[in-house]
Amino acid sequence: MRISSLEGKLALLLFGATVASAALAAALSVWFRSAWLGGVIAVAVCLVPVAWAAHASMQPIRRLLRALSGSVASYRDGDFSISLRTRRRDELGQLIEAHNELGHALREQRQDLRQRELLLDTVVQHSPTALVLTDAGDHIVYANLAARHLFNEGKSPMGLRFQDLLAACPESLRQALTASEDSLFGVEMGSEEEYFHLSRRDFRLQGTPHRLYLVQRMTRELSRQEVAVWKRVIRVISHELNNSLAPISSLAHSGAELARRNDLARLPKVFEGIGERVRHLHAFTAGYASFAKLPQPNPASVEWATFLDALKLHCEFRLVGDAPVEPARFDAAQIEQVLINLLKNATEAGGNPDEVTLAITHSLQNWRIEVSDRGPGMSDTVLAQALLPFYSTKRSGTGLGLALAREIVEAHGGRIVLANREGGGLRVTVSLPASRI
Repeated sequence: MRISSLEGKLALLLFGATVASAALAAALSVWFRSAWLGGVIAVAVCLVPVAWAAHASMQPIRRLLRALSGSVASYRDGDFSISLRTRRRDELGQLIEAHNELGHALREQRQDLRQRELLLDTVVQHSPTALVLTDAGDHIVYANLAARHLFNEGKSPMGLRFQDLLAACPESLRQALTASEDSLFGVEMGSEEEYFHLSRRDFRLQGTPHRLYLVQRMTRELSRQEVAVWKRVIRVISHELNNSLAPISSLAHSGAELARRNDLARLPKVFEGIGERVRHLHAFTAGYASFAKLPQPNPASVEWATFLDALKLHCEFRLVGDAPVEPARFDAAQIEQVLINLLKNATEAGGNPDEVTLAITHSLQNWRIEVSDRGPGMSDTVLAQALLPFYSTKRSGTGLGLALAREIVEAHGGRIVLANREGGGLRVTVSLPASRI
């Protein structure tokens, strides 16, 4: 036991009080000639000095505890600049040194976090992806530069309600952001059309629910993908032409050789082979020509009940709700082709065929036709490219179905949006302008 420790100091204090009390008791016993009376008087006389000594010895400890309590309160408030000074060499001195080391470590971690936050904020602020964070009351608590330019003309939207901010946005942008799924959509901005991909995530921040919106501009990426698609188209067409022209050339050479030998009996098979390859080549080019030579739509009044009855002759689906009573105006043949392609894709998606549904809703501005399934849905990469011509994830697919649907819908002045459903599956939304009949 060291004398400089708390245990040593306490033992020394008790030893001194005991010796002083014993000496005083002995002296008083001799003076009063009574050991009992001397002891009582000695205890009474020593009580006040011992209490004062205990109070004096605890005073530095009380000051130290107040200082520690104050520094902990500063730490709670985020101030890690406080350090305690002491000359004690006992356990309390060691406690103060450990406390100062803790403060130093917290200061370094705080500085490191500030540097990381500054770096992260710089990256996020200059990201081309518009980022908006809202709280439980739909108020914006964070928005980067891209989001300010996209939603609020470059001004900070902090504190505003996100729904109020969307009221001044284009309708297609507003519809996509108020929906509940991730989606790819187009927006007319000035004289050009821009394409965006929307992702949203819900999470808890400091115990309260928040929602994060990520709106990524996809126009340039889609343009690069279109160039890549056309290169792929050239390769596909070149490959298909070579696969047909090489047999035709070989059959023509064989036919000429048979004619030279006057072996006319085998010529019909040669001509049949040439005809088969020509028909295959004609069917191949006709499919691509139908996409390139899509006629302008011829809108007319369409009764939904009659239109849906005709559609059921081509594909199976379950109608959600009743058929609208109010007629619409569009090219029935072209929109029927769009829905046939979409319903065929939904049936082939791999989900329950009974979950392939068709829903039709109406607003003052447009008709909204939704084709839904419970298949595996699409990844973000496929969502971003699914509407491109000749892009297909099917081994034998031509990549023309969704691209043709997009061309038809946009020729009607509408929009087509692909989005994954909650719980699995895909929803394709076709919006057509609601013209008066």
